[in-house]
Amino acid sequence: MKVPAILATVVGAGLALLSWSQTWYELVLASNAGGGASDAIAVAGSIASPALAALGLAGLALVAALAIAGPGIRIILGVLEVLLGGSIVLAASLSIGDPVAAVSPAVTDATGVAGSEPTAALVGAVVATFWPTAAVIAGLILIVAGVLVLATGTRWPASSRRYRGARLEQAGPGQAAQPSSDHAIDDWDELSRGDDPTDDIVPTDDTGPTDDTGPTEPNR
Repeated sequence: MKVPAILATVVGAGLALLSWSQTWYELVLASNAGGGASDAIAVAGSIASPALAALGLAGLALVAALAIAGPGIRIILGVLEVLLGGSIVLAASLSIGDPVAAVSPAVTDATGVAGSEPTAALVGAVVATFWPTAAVIAGLILIVAGVLVLATGTRWPASSRRYRGARLEQAGPGQAAQPSSDHAIDDWDELSRGDDPTDDIVPTDDTGPTDDTGPTEPNR
């Protein structure tokens, strides 16, 4: 279940970020708001629910962590993912529950009026799009993925060790092969004790045998 849980985390975090970048509400100012009040103003998720950006990025960070974490850490990450999904659902639900407050920053940008009550008085209509609901769905996906991690994370296969393999050095008869990394550690320990590991190396002469008897005269 490792791959489905990680894929669900990617989908949930990606959908949260996508929702954050889209238009959540179409705002129409009241007639007493001044010129241009009848023009609809697009309010993006970055204004209506700015926390979604950080929450979505945290979900993507969980993907990398889950891919390499051990069984114990996966349990902690699963709990964090459930909390992260719940935070996304809460952030989106607060915006859906009070759209007038969610579009208040846009009203301030358009009119220069600040404050929750003055901006609420200038709101004529607020029409929601699909994207606030999509953000809630993203949070629910992360919650399900987190529960899946909690339920199956301890049984996931271990991460690949193909990049951790050690080269075995040539061993003599009756000796077990020793990884080169272990050999290097042994050499370092000998140096720490003041011993030179190269003292036992016997120099070899590759020039072949030599004849010191000198040249011989031919038989007469």
